Amino acid sequence: MNLHEYQAKKILKKYAIPIPEFGVASTVEEARRIAQDLHLTEAVVKIQVHAGGRGKAGGVKFAKTKEEIASISKTLIGMKMVGPQTGPGGVIAHKVIISKPVEIAKEFYLGAIIDRDRASPILIASPEGGMEIEEIAHQFPEKILKIPFGFDGKLRSYQLLRLTKFMGWSGPLAKKGALVAQEVAKCFIDTDASLLEINPLVQTSAGEIVALDAKLSIDDNALFRQPEILSYYDPSQVSSQEAAAKEFDLAYIAMHGEIGCMVNGAGLAMATMDIIQLFGGSPANFLDVGGGASKEKVAEGFKIILSDPNVKAILVNIFGGIMNCATLAEGVIHACKAQQIKVPIIIRMEGTNVEEGKRLLKESHLKITPAEDLKMAAEFAVAAAKGKK
Repeated sequence: MNLHEYQAKKILKKYAIPIPEFGVASTVEEARRIAQDLHLTEAVVKIQVHAGGRGKAGGVKFAKTKEEIASISKTLIGMKMVGPQTGPGGVIAHKVIISKPVEIAKEFYLGAIIDRDRASPILIASPEGGMEIEEIAHQFPEKILKIPFGFDGKLRSYQLLRLTKFMGWSGPLAKKGALVAQEVAKCFIDTDASLLEINPLVQTSAGEIVALDAKLSIDDNALFRQPEILSYYDPSQVSSQEAAAKEFDLAYIAMHGEIGCMVNGAGLAMATMDIIQLFGGSPANFLDVGGGASKEKVAEGFKIILSDPNVKAILVNIFGGIMNCATLAEGVIHACKAQQIKVPIIIRMEGTNVEEGKRLLKESHLKITPAEDLKMAAEFAVAAAKGKK
């Protein structure tokens, strides 16, 4: 789950990581009140969306007067941002963060992720801040430092010494930078994060270390023990399909094809999408209904898939382990009758109670095409989407 910048900064503040004073506005009146309360005569105003590249998209502005703070906020609130991370549909900024400006002497990069190769969290640091970490890695690979740390969220003294030397920090600055790095590691573990990024982390002209921006993503599987962070979820930043899927505990990702996919298990879903592509089709979505889906959940999955107007056929691929194939069949039948589904449906299922599931589908007298294996199912689905079957 992604967080907005202002939400990430609220969390960083709890770890005593220095951040500029800020307020969050969703109306012009709130923007004026923030400027008044923080005694701002100038400010940095940034849209709040779950996407990078806000500056390039025109979503970051510098206001030089109180009047400009209000007028820029009015322009940015409600702005649709379209960029590489948003997809062609873009996302709407319903809020802006209004921050006190900082005099920047030097920009750095500091972040933490899970290193899958090491199977451990790592701190990533660079003296070249303000750029995407991928750009730094490409242009200045020698300017990236990776420091593994334990799941206790602690960095050792020798690691902090190595970090401060690498970043070019000395004296009081080294002490401040080391404290920030230690708290970043602790925050990363405490929040069950998959990514924590401060870019840029800056040295001010007064010799302070300040986090100007912050990005925080949380492992969805750990949200059950992060109730406060879970309350930060913003459904406006995802498609209506993804928001509905989350409500019914379905894993859904919209794509740009014409074959809707309903599968149980992420690995099987990936294989299903691959074989659709192999036979010349393209998947419209990734949808994992999970191992214990009820017929209501299956029906909701159909509704979500069919809300995409580009879907011309639906491929259902179920391996009944925990999931009962008869339950799936009941869900499909219920969805077809309730939603009056017009597009072709191809079903391949194996496993628990499969014969009963096939019987239910056959006796329903609905226009459902059974397939004996995945290859056949993919061929049928691609043909149906192209209007050949």
